[in-house]
Amino acid sequence: MPKTKISTLNLRINPAIKDAVREAASREHRSVANMVEMLIRRHCDQEGITIPEQSDLFPGNENG
Repeated sequence: MPKTKISTLNLRINPAIKDAVREAASREHRSVANMVEMLIRRHCDQEGITIPEQSDLFPGNENG
């Protein structure tokens, strides 16, 4: 199985926003990290910002 490259993002946010993200994640049975990633991907889609797939960034990492 190929290894997925993961990057850490540390940020400071208003505690009320953090609570809201936790609630939203819980309602969708997601982790907070996955919820934040999904929200970023949704925003980028709406704004026409392309997010390359892992296999495009790291050739030779695909199964086969």
